[in-house]
Amino acid sequence: MLPQFGPQLMAVAAAATSLVGDAAGASCPGYSGYSQYRHEPYSKGAYELSYQRPEPACRTFNSTVVEDAILRMKNLTTDPDLFRLFENTYPNTIDAAIKWRGFAANNSQEELAFIITGDIDAMWIRDSANQVAPYRSVLKSRDDDIASVFRGAINLQARYLIISPYCNAFLPPPEANLHAQPNGAAYAVTPPYDRNIVFTCNFELDDFGAFLQLSHDYYTSTGDVDFFGRFQWIPAVQSILAASEALRKPTYGPDGEWVPPAYTFQSQTMTAFGTLGNNGMGYPVNDTGMVRSPFRPSDDAAIYDFQIPANMMLSRYLEATAAIMEQLPNAPKGLAADMRDMAAGIREGIERYGVVTAPGGRRIYAYEVDGFGGQNLMDDANIPSLLSAPSLGYLAANDTVYQDTRRFVLSRSNPWWCQGTVINAVGSPHIKPGAAWPMAAIMRAMTSDDDDEIINSIWEVLQSTDRYGLVHESVNSFDASQWTRSWFGWGNAVFGQMMMELAEKKPELLKESFQPRHRKLMTKG
Repeated sequence: MLPQFGPQLMAVAAAATSLVGDAAGASCPGYSGYSQYRHEPYSKGAYELSYQRPEPACRTFNSTVVEDAILRMKNLTTDPDLFRLFENTYPNTIDAAIKWRGFAANNSQEELAFIITGDIDAMWIRDSANQVAPYRSVLKSRDDDIASVFRGAINLQARYLIISPYCNAFLPPPEANLHAQPNGAAYAVTPPYDRNIVFTCNFELDDFGAFLQLSHDYYTSTGDVDFFGRFQWIPAVQSILAASEALRKPTYGPDGEWVPPAYTFQSQTMTAFGTLGNNGMGYPVNDTGMVRSPFRPSDDAAIYDFQIPANMMLSRYLEATAAIMEQLPNAPKGLAADMRDMAAGIREGIERYGVVTAPGGRRIYAYEVDGFGGQNLMDDANIPSLLSAPSLGYLAANDTVYQDTRRFVLSRSNPWWCQGTVINAVGSPHIKPGAAWPMAAIMRAMTSDDDDEIINSIWEVLQSTDRYGLVHESVNSFDASQWTRSWFGWGNAVFGQMMMELAEKKPELLKESFQPRHRKLMTKG
């Protein structure tokens, strides 16, 4: 069946405009439509998963190193359905989401890559970083074909972060000559932005962390430090630091005077999560050292602005990329130290204000806090999440507070835990209760060392695709035929990343059978 979109997604999708000038050519089918149907040959397992790769001539980028990785995975796996889902999802970004690649108008050496989130023709900072990130497993040198995609994404993200650091999704650059119309939705945002550049301007702190993480991944894989000093990476980091510092300020100054926020947002919407309360300013916050995130990684408005997972991510990757900055001879003196200082201050705030006592007495991480004592005990499927903290590198998976947090997240105590006969995973208020996100089941596997838990999580993802062979955004936990988004690029990328990590850390699990079997409900807590 076709996807059952929530009203929020329908509004955004209606505003999005199909891009012309697709690199694949006019004769190739648009992937948004292509992904809504099943295609032969089906996999030979019980799930008969559709083949979802475009013809090579219709792919938006062809990579030898990615194709080689797919062949290696075929030899590592024995379950035909498992391999088919990997075969469809791992190359999905390069197959269909790189709408344009080229060079900056003012610098013929500056590579750019415009990467859409999937079925919406706009480039989200966070989504595009996550869509490219799984290819770090095959990135070994700056000369690898996939390296240009990393550089192009980083360079275009850097441009956007300099122009409008508080905005989250962008239209194609003028160099692309892709005629996209501005988003027609009614927004009132401070600071103002250019609607010919920006698609949406929901400030989400995880955009900063995602950009820095992708930068870290490229540097760690290639050692290409010179790249970061050649174009706009240094000014982008300065923009991140300035915007973050502005959003660390509390609502009230030392003498009690009101401090106007650096960012405000109001929109005409039918959902409370589509705009900020208190006349667009959000709710008051205290001085904690953390950075406000008025919107969550789901694009939904926060209840309390200090979103703990996004602050974890920013702290982790400010610290990590400071090691790049200190090697750049053209970087301003002291900038790397400023990055480390902010990272340390954020971490201190997380540990002081973000660790709370849950019902039952366990000390866990809250999802959001305000620094005044307000706390939101939940987790959301969108990454960064509390569940994803070890995957972010913020802490070790065996950390005591994390393990207690994990028990809470994967239990009925979490209001967005979705349990059913098809899939048991964290959901999100972005859709509705009972709509589990397969991406959260994937993250559960990625942050576990328990073989049974990993196998069960993968099995649930396989049976949730409704035979389409792609990772949906959300799935009714009792009915695999009810789902949202046939093409969800981010979810596809995370599944590919999980498989590549298993190939490195637990290759024996890839030999398991994931065919239908008697299942056990995994409800810890």
